[in-house]
Amino acid sequence: MPLAQLVMEESPSFTPHDQLFKELIRTFFDEFMEAFFPEIHSMIDFENTTFLSEEVFTDLLDGENRRLDIVVETKLKKTDAFVIVHVEPQSTPQSDFHERMYNYFSMLYQRHRKPIIPIAVFSYQENWEKNQFEMAFPFLHVLTFNYLTILLNKKNWRDYIDSNNPAAAALLSKMNYGEEERVQVKKEFLRMLVNMQLNPAKERLLYGFFESYLTLNKREEEHLVDEIKHMDNADKIMEIPISYEEKGKEIGREEGKKEGKEEGKGEGIRLVALEMLRKGMEIKLIAEVTKLTEEELEILKRKL
Repeated sequence: MPLAQLVMEESPSFTPHDQLFKELIRTFFDEFMEAFFPEIHSMIDFENTTFLSEEVFTDLLDGENRRLDIVVETKLKKTDAFVIVHVEPQSTPQSDFHERMYNYFSMLYQRHRKPIIPIAVFSYQENWEKNQFEMAFPFLHVLTFNYLTILLNKKNWRDYIDSNNPAAAALLSKMNYGEEERVQVKKEFLRMLVNMQLNPAKERLLYGFFESYLTLNKREEEHLVDEIKHMDNADKIMEIPISYEEKGKEIGREEGKKEGKEEGKGEGIRLVALEMLRKGMEIKLIAEVTKLTEEELEILKRKL
């Protein structure tokens, strides 16, 4: 279920892709690298990891300010060498993306003067074959800039279901599966979620991400429930906290019985806003999703 739909059915087309991927990769950076770049993961000292959250640059291509949300400073094991890991999620096709990656690399290097590992995560369905930016003349090869890529639509979801890796579990929802496999994908996701035994906040983050990209219809949900009944850990799976949308609806229904339907719905929305605030999401984004004012959100934040 797209995050905007969790509380506002009037905006069914809005999904804050960048924020979703930022929250997932920031929370599970170690696991993300382990799942998709195991060789690099084995060389990183994750005890020395700092997220640089204020990396703002003026984009040379369109002149707009651009915040690089996933920029990590870390160390390589058995050395004193610091490196920068830049992860750029990309949810829509962009013909000049390879040039954009080079621009970000150049600006990061100019600011930090440290080796940089650039990674692009493609979550849309169209194929993207480029992983480099080149500048050359008949008389001179100036440069070739390479970057690492993850093409989620080319990943086979079955390759990750035995990993019990939270980042991989959430990203099953964006991998390559057929329409007839949708129920099985969610079933495996729920099994992984139970086996990982995460704290409630991380569990909700994974569930919310997954539901944003793979939402079953009523018939599929009924099929899923039938499948779960035959699993060894069926009871634990059925105890998984329901989505933010269902929490909001449930509280809205209860409050609506006491104080009227609209007031109950408003209470459900405030519950969702509180959950998002607890996760540290930006007030501007929460206001856009919930339609609460920033002043109302500041008041809610003081209650935490």
